[in-house]
Amino acid sequence: MAEHKVMNRWLVVFGGILIQLCLGAIYAWSAFTGKLTAEPFGFTKTETQIIFSLGLVSFAVVMALVAGRWQKKAGPRMVALAGGVVLGLGYVVAGLSGTSFWGILVGVGLLGGAGIGLGYVCPIAALVKWFPDKKGLITGLAVAGFGFGALIWIKLTSGFKFGPLDLTPGWGGLYSMEWTVSHVFILYGILFAALVAIGAKFLVNPPDGWKPAGWTPPSGAAAASTGAVDFTEREMAATPQFWGLFTCFLVGSTAGLMVIGVIQLFGKDALTSGGLSADQANTIAGTAMGLFFALLNGLGRIVWGKVSDWIGRRPSIAAMCLVQGLMMIAFYFIGGKEWGLYLGAAVIGFNFGGNFALFPAATADYFGNKNVGVNYPWVFMAYGVGGVVGPILGGVMGDAKAWMWAFVPAGIACLVAAGVASMLRPPKRA
Repeated sequence: MAEHKVMNRWLVVFGGILIQLCLGAIYAWSAFTGKLTAEPFGFTKTETQIIFSLGLVSFAVVMALVAGRWQKKAGPRMVALAGGVVLGLGYVVAGLSGTSFWGILVGVGLLGGAGIGLGYVCPIAALVKWFPDKKGLITGLAVAGFGFGALIWIKLTSGFKFGPLDLTPGWGGLYSMEWTVSHVFILYGILFAALVAIGAKFLVNPPDGWKPAGWTPPSGAAAASTGAVDFTEREMAATPQFWGLFTCFLVGSTAGLMVIGVIQLFGKDALTSGGLSADQANTIAGTAMGLFFALLNGLGRIVWGKVSDWIGRRPSIAAMCLVQGLMMIAFYFIGGKEWGLYLGAAVIGFNFGGNFALFPAATADYFGNKNVGVNYPWVFMAYGVGGVVGPILGGVMGDAKAWMWAFVPAGIACLVAAGVASMLRPPKRA
């Protein structure tokens, strides 16, 4: 019987990853920004980032106010399925809206973000219960699909070409087949709804009282930092540890989401000012996001999660913020070179991905495994705030041709967050 349950819990991992592959569509936004700033759309850089930001805010708010409590009552399967339907509907609405800014804003931004918010927490909440013995690794795996999904959805539009390596010779993606942005939105909406529905079939909670074979729950002092002590939402919000995690997540998400939103635009500006043609710059910037950022974003979730199981959440978060801060500052200066754009995208993507393994695991450690499904969405609200600050800052500074004032302040904030993280300690009840 125990072996049967172990096998079941890995099927839950499969379902969670499949769902997250679709939800990661929001990180494929750079596949559309170049098309949206050209005719017949004619959007400004800032307008493209407003759509992206609304998606991120809708994601975080729906996750906090709706998904966390709903999945606790109804179970993760139903809520994840609803998320897939809303996400798919949003992209279809955007596709049917033609060149309308407001139609795409409502479709991809409001509805698409809401669908992601409904689905995102479900795999995390279920898998923390199935894997109390491997929280860092399993939260990393659970959200790795979110990062890898961007790689798939970006490259489907442009072909799976990575520098000199062309995995689809003779095929330049959907755009090369004269598919418009509207056509791609509709196709993606249908795929997202169908694939999330398949993944949701595997998403169930373990039976009450279930625990992995051979694993003994911690007790005594050790329980205070390993998820055995459960805090309610109100109790959690009253602790300085919550606000410390919130601040670090806010800064980390601001930096990463800004780069996701503007890397195609910044890369084109930086590379063309160095003498490359617009076509060359677009290809390099697309590879930086579609390969280096997306691939390392997925890997970072797994690696940082596993590292935090070894050395602890606090030093892992501090180290991640420190490295991110240094690279954000350096990125402005090296982004005008092909190798610099690739290196910066890889390091920033790797550390950005780590946020989504470390913060849910830290939330479970500090405030309880049982309540992570309702507590983590409130920590995740930091991501929603970062989704406004980062992309809008990048879009405004891009329109002003003042990219330095986007990257350098974000880097300094990450260095400050590293100091905040280094002071985190397990909370104690009042």
